[in-house]
Amino acid sequence: MVKKVIHKTVSLAMALLLMLSTISWKVEKHYCMGRLMDIALFSDVDNCGMNMTGLEEDENLTESENSCCNDEVIFIEGQHDLKASVNDLEAEQQFFLVIFANAYKAIIEAETLRFYPHEQYPPPQLIKDIQLLDQVFLI
Repeated sequence: MVKKVIHKTVSLAMALLLMLSTISWKVEKHYCMGRLMDIALFSDVDNCGMNMTGLEEDENLTESENSCCNDEVIFIEGQHDLKASVNDLEAEQQFFLVIFANAYKAIIEAETLRFYPHEQYPPPQLIKDIQLLDQVFLI
């Protein structure tokens, strides 16, 4: 029972780790006058409509200096090459993985393989409770 629960938990955790590592993450933030106005995950952020690029044209200022708003984009590229093999690891890492797997397997097997020598013998049938009849109690 415990082995099945651990197996399902580890499988679910590995599936979530694989899914989260292959997704590309994009977070956009829109600031207007230094205050955070909007945050968008996986999509483009909405503007507040206060871009002042057309009102104050100056040849010396760039478009970002001329505007009161700015956008910040955080982009994390996901993995696309998932074909890892044991041969890509160094010898010490392979050695560690083998020892760790064997130790983990030994812990799980130790819990499931318990020996009960009296398991096949049923308890005797009590016709009369002799301890109660003789008034013998363990204190």
